[in-house]
Amino acid sequence: VQLVESGGGSVQPGGSLRLSCAVSGFTSDYYSIGWFRQAPGKEREGVACISSGGSNPYYPDSVKGRFTISGDSAKNAVYLQMNSLKPEDTAVYYCALDRIHPTVCLTHPGGYSAWGQGTQVTVSS
Repeated sequence: VQLVESGGGSVQPGGSLRLSCAVSGFTSDYYSIGWFRQAPGKEREGVACISSGGSNPYYPDSVKGRFTISGDSAKNAVYLQMNSLKPEDTAVYYCALDRIHPTVCLTHPGGYSAWGQGTQVTVSS
């Protein structure tokens, strides 16, 4: 299984970015995908998750109403639309795949077995 993130970059506060996660090497679409981020000196934290079927996506309070996760099964891709970005959103963002619990969203990174290489998001004026 291979996950490749793209779409990171630098934006001003209040701006938007759309991250993409391309999934390959996995023949089934029965899995959940989480987006995580890690800022320097901080633990990796989950910011969004979508389970197989796309129902009930998860967002922590820190991003709820600003971030939206979506999937395109035909393209084996998952997206993270990030709006109203804040300086505290600055981090390396990772997508991760969980094929053991495809119908639920795990919030701990230890529940995910495959990870992308990460993409940097910097929010600064």
